Formats: sequence, C-alpha cells, structure tokens
Amino acid sequence: MAVRRWLGLVFGGSIGAAVATQSRINGELGARLHDGIAAATISFGSGLLMLAVVFACSGRLRAGVGRVRAALASGELRWGQLMGGLSGGYFVACQGLTVATIGVTAFTVAAVAGQLVSSLVVDRLGWGPGGRTPVTAWRVGAALLGLVAVLLAVVGRNGGDSIPGGHAGASALLVVLPLVAGILVAWQQAVNGRVGAVGGPLTATLANFATGTAALVAVEAVVLVRRGGLAPLPSEPWLYVGGLIGISFVALAVAVVRWIGVLLLGLTSVAGQLLASVVLDLVAPTGAGVSSLAVIGCALTFVAVALAARTRG
Repeated sequence: MAVRRWLGLVFGGSIGAAVATQSRINGELGARLHDGIAAATISFGSGLLMLAVVFACSGRLRAGVGRVRAALASGELRWGQLMGGLSGGYFVACQGLTVATIGVTAFTVAAVAGQLVSSLVVDRLGWGPGGRTPVTAWRVGAALLGLVAVLLAVVGRNGGDSIPGGHAGASALLVVLPLVAGILVAWQQAVNGRVGAVGGPLTATLANFATGTAALVAVEAVVLVRRGGLAPLPSEPWLYVGGLIGISFVALAVAVVRWIGVLLLGLTSVAGQLLASVVLDLVAPTGAGVSSLAVIGCALTFVAVALAARTRG
C-alpha cells in the first residue's frame, strides 16, 4: 500500500506536467486559430476519435463498457457519474469567457481555490473511489498553502494581471465562473474514479471525452455562428497531439485517485503543472521568462503535498 501511495504521488505530479504541456500546445493552436474554444474542441474531439478506434479494436476494452452498462442498470453507478467530461468543457469555456476580463492570475487562483476546497469536501463525503477521508488541520493547511503557492507562481509569471480592465463589479462576478470550474474539477476526478473502478481507466476516459466533446461542440457552434467561420487550420502536426496527451493524463488520474484521494491528486497535479511550466519557460520561453516568485510558488506546492500526505490522502 505504501508503494502504491508513493507511486500515486509521482504519477500525480506527472499528470500536472502533462496538463502544462497540453496547455502550451492547445494555447498555441488557439492563438493560430484566434479561438481557444476551437482548440479545445479539436483536442477533445481528436482524443475521442483515437479512443473510439482503440475500443473498436479491443474486445477487452468493450467488455469494460459492458460492465459500466451493467452497473448503471443495477444502480451501482448513476448516469450523472458519466458526466465528468462536462467539467472539462465548462472549464475551457470559462477561460474563453473570463480571462480577457479578469486576467490569468485571477482565473487561475479562483479555479485552484475552488478545486482545493472542493477536494476536501469530496474526500470527506467519500464521493471518490477511495472512500471517506476526514478533514484534518494538516489537510486544510496543505490546501491553504497550495493556494498561496499558486498565487505566488501565477503573479510571478503573469505580472499580477488580476483585473486588466473593465468594470470592477462585473469582473468580480466573473471570478465566480472559474471558482465553480475548480469545484467541478474535484467532482470530475471523483466520478471518473468511480467509473474507472467499474469499467477500467480507459472506459472512464472514453466517457470523459465523449461528454466533454459534446459540450465543447455545442459551445463552439455558437462561437462560429457569431464569428462567421473558423480560421484555416495550421499544418504543423505537433499542434494536434493535445488529445493524445489528454487521454494519458485523464486515464492516469482515474487510476491514481483511488490510491491517494482527490485532495492529494489535486495538489500533486498542481505541483507538477507549476514545475513543468517553469521548465517550459526555461527551454521554450513565450513571455518574460522565469521569475523568482514562480520558482518559490512551485517549491511551496511540494511542501503542501508533504503536509497533505501526513494523513491518508
């Protein structure tokens, strides 16, 4: 059990690194298309297509889908637990709707705050596959430290662009949207883990990509009607690997959440994401480079992980 727990912490960090890499790729694709939601739709859609091909070729994976159907019929699973991918679609839509008004810093801090608080609640209620985990002073302290670490890191990387313009009251209301998105991320990890415990990690990943793609296609359809069409697609193949990366970290998260719980998964993935962002800024800079605050924030997330790991995560 101890070995699995340590592996879960390492894999959680790997998930965060994969998220950071996917974000950089999808961000570049969105900039080329001048449409971040279109980039996310392509990422989700390509991932869903790859999963569909893999499932079509594997009887063992299709058997996992059958087990999920049987669990739905028996009441072991509920239909709502297959909707985890809606969280990803909502998260990306929130980016497009709010970042230009409230800034990257406010968006990131609000989303992480929602995720960490929700993770404590989800673990306490036992919604994830690992059962109930009590709220302790160590876990609350770890969540607060993780939030402070993210605040330092994003201020260091983005220059504190919390509310770059617009009406302050409207901006404050828009902060609620990424806060809710973060809350839903913790719920997504819990329900995906439940589905994965029945049908396997890839079956849960398939459900996640199917619902996420459906949500993003609906949102992007509205965007395209308003804009009048999509910009020409770039030709570089590497801009289209975001879906493959997404499959890897969603499937890995489905397995890892059973080992370490929702809060530790959230903290380790945030730590991995910040570390990967610092490394990417060093080897492939896109802005002002690496700041000391970003490095300090990254280091503090690992301290937060250590605090949360003092109790069952």
